[in-house]
Amino acid sequence: MKPEETLDFHIRWAWLKIAKMYNQQAAQYGLTQSAGFILLNIDPKKGTPSTQLGPMMGMEPTSLSRTLKNMEAKGWIAREKDQIDGRIQRIMLTSEGKRLRNISKKTVVDFNEKLLEEVSAEKLEHFKEVIQIIDKHT
Repeated sequence: MKPEETLDFHIRWAWLKIAKMYNQQAAQYGLTQSAGFILLNIDPKKGTPSTQLGPMMGMEPTSLSRTLKNMEAKGWIAREKDQIDGRIQRIMLTSEGKRLRNISKKTVVDFNEKLLEEVSAEKLEHFKEVIQIIDKHT
């Protein structure tokens, strides 16, 4: 079987192209695709416990920790103790983090709208079904 005949070849190829596109757009704002993704996963009002971010995004703890530290140094996020449970550390967006989150959100929404102009609802449902089957086997 040739590599281009496998499903994982096409998934990997597409994701690498998507990540490259997001990184190119993010670089205009001093962001990376990973940092933008983290910003999108932080609740803009209540913040998000740091322990929830990794599992939500499928990131390794060391990569997440390094990226969060970098984002904090740039003033995009702040860490605060949870008011109910002091053992929990919440990641909060700063005003600059909220601004960059909005840019990241617009980038993702624009890309999805562009795709949905060319993909029918039926094809989208089939795609989601295939992705769920892949997820089940990984």
